[in-house]
This record gives sequence, C-alpha cells and structure tokens, in this order.
Amino acid sequence: MVRPMDAPTTKHEHHVEDEAAVIAEAITIKRDRLLASLTLIAGVGLVIALPFALRAGAEFFLPVTAALVIAIALVPMLEWFERRGLPSGLAAALCVLVFLAITAFALASIVIPAIDWVALLPERIDRVRDALEPVLNLYQYLERFIDRILNQLPSTGSGGGRTVRIETPNSILGLLTASAPHALIQLFFALLVIFFFLSGWTAMRKSTITRRGSFEGALTTARVIQQVVAATSTYLGTITIINVSLGALMAGILWALGMDSPLMWGGIVAVLNYIPYLGPIASAFLLGIGGLITFADPWQAMLPPLIFIGLHTVEANAITPLIVGKRVKINPLLILISLSFWAWVWGTTGALLAIPLLIIMKTVFAAAGTPDIAGFLFEHGTLTHAGEEDEKDEVKLAG
Repeated sequence: MVRPMDAPTTKHEHHVEDEAAVIAEAITIKRDRLLASLTLIAGVGLVIALPFALRAGAEFFLPVTAALVIAIALVPMLEWFERRGLPSGLAAALCVLVFLAITAFALASIVIPAIDWVALLPERIDRVRDALEPVLNLYQYLERFIDRILNQLPSTGSGGGRTVRIETPNSILGLLTASAPHALIQLFFALLVIFFFLSGWTAMRKSTITRRGSFEGALTTARVIQQVVAATSTYLGTITIINVSLGALMAGILWALGMDSPLMWGGIVAVLNYIPYLGPIASAFLLGIGGLITFADPWQAMLPPLIFIGLHTVEANAITPLIVGKRVKINPLLILISLSFWAWVWGTTGALLAIPLLIIMKTVFAAAGTPDIAGFLFEHGTLTHAGEEDEKDEVKLAG
C-alpha cells in the first residue's frame, strides 16, 4: 500500500530520519578529526625534519638565508636610490658596493690585527700563565681530586686503546688559506643573491600585490611586505648604530689604557654584540685574555673586561630598550629559543641571524595570524572532548 504524498509522516519515520542525521553528523565529525590528526602529524613531522634539513644543507641554506636577510635590510637604501631616478640595476649594484665596503672595513680592522695577536701569543704566554696561576692551581687540584675518585671506581674498559691523530693547520694563515676558497665561493654566491633580489625587488613587489584575487588580499600583502622590510631594516640599522658606537667607545677607552690594537677590540665588541646574551660574555672573556697578554699587572689586565661589562650593562638595560624597544618588541624567551635554535643549526653565523629571522617570522605571523596550537588541539581539533562526543553519539544512536 502506497502512502499518499500529502499524508503526515509517522513517528517511526521521524525516528529513522533522526538516526540518519545523527549517523551523518558522527561520520562528519570522525572525518574532520581524521583530517585534523593527519594535518597535525604532517606538521609535527615537518617541524622535526626541518632543522636537520637546514643543518645538513647549510652550504646552500646558510648563504641564501643570510643574503636574503641582508637584502631585506638594504631595501630602504635601494628605494632611496630609486627615488632619485637611478634604475633598479644600478641602485642594487650601489647597495652591494656599500655593503662590501662596510664588510671589508670590518674584516680588515679585525682580522689583520688578529693575525699579529696570534703571532704575539707564544711570546707572552708566560705572562698569561703567571697571571692565571691561582686559577690554574685550583683547576689542577680539582683535576687530581676527580682522578682519585675515578681511580677508585672499577674499570670495565679494555687495555688497548686507539690513538687518533687530528691534523689541523699550524697557523692562522694556514687556516685562512685552507678555508678561503670555500668562503669566497659562498660570499660570491651570497652577493649574487643580494644583487638579483634588490634589482628585481620593485617589480617583484608590484607583481606580488597585483596578482592577488581581491583588493583586500592585495592590501594585506602590501602591508605584510612593508612591515617585514620596515621591522628588519629598522632593527638592523638601529642595532648597528648602537653596536658601532659601543665598539668605538670601547676602542677609545682601550687606546687611552695603552692596549694594543684598540680598533680590533672595538670591532670584536661591535660584531659580538649582535648576538644577545652570549656575545657580550664572549667579548668580556676575549678582552680579559687580551688584557693579560698586554699588561703585566693582573689587576690592570682586568680593567678592559670590567669597563666593557659596565658599558654593556648601561647599553643593554637603558639605551637599547629605549631606542629599539619602542619599535621592535620581542619576548626574551623567544630570543633565547631562537638564539639556541639557529646557533645549533648554523653555528656562530646562525646566532648572528637569529634575531632578524625571529623578527621576520614574528611580523609575518602577526599579519597572517599566529597559529593557535592549543586551540587546535583542545578546542576545535583532534582532542576536542573526543570521549564525550563519542558517548553522546552512542546515546543518540541507542535512543
């Protein structure tokens, strides 16, 4: 018997429709949960694999990344040249020449005097040993104490051991000669990346903005590009002025104290000050070694590191927060994480790039939206009351 089309539905038919709707909703929830889980697993795998890929491919990724950061910092100079009627290629070439001149001056002021210091070290090593004699005696006492403890422990190693010989260059000139070809190739490659990035910057930015599908997308893209350039160039420009001023002041003080090669020490202070926390510690340590080599009196030898610590304390707690803090605000925890991560991936060069890379990523995430991992996991993602939803679905199906 066929029910007429306008006949009212029965209670049983309503129950069947409700069950079908509940089943469809449960399937949709499980499908979304599966897709979210797969996305999360892929994202975690990418995050875990990316550092090892960057570290293994450092010969390619390091110069490219450094060149891109430097190129972004040089964009305001490029735009300044272009506003004065220079073509993009010539403006990019001038920016590269300015960067090369600054880099050459910094290297010449640091590396050439450093070679003389390394040659002077064997002659004055006795002076350093006499000044550090109390510390060396304490170290020897601790070493003997540890050896006595280890000798009392049962030994499980075999008697025959292998001797490994490591051959290293016997002079800094040999070290430079061995590493110069590779460094020159990477430098040339980085300069090419900087030049072509800058020469095509104006056209690339215009093309990126005009290819957006909507006016809002084009506006957002333009704002992100401008913010990345402004934040990176402002930070690097401002911190460079601060570091150069600190290095020049330290060089003047060291010259007044009679320390050899004050310009070299000022350059070392300026370069290492780009690395937060660890750079100033390294500068103080090196200044202490330099003071011990230069001055016979240990107390006079401690003046350079103590003066630097005082200047750095004023700079780090008063000057830099006052100037940089108003323009670029970064969480100190993020600085430490970024510093340790990039230093582990790319060593000292990675530590120098840590803050600019953090600023670029922070600016992009601030414009595009920072990923909410906690919300993804516990509110709208894979772990959203999973057990409660399953129980509700079972109750609805049973009812």
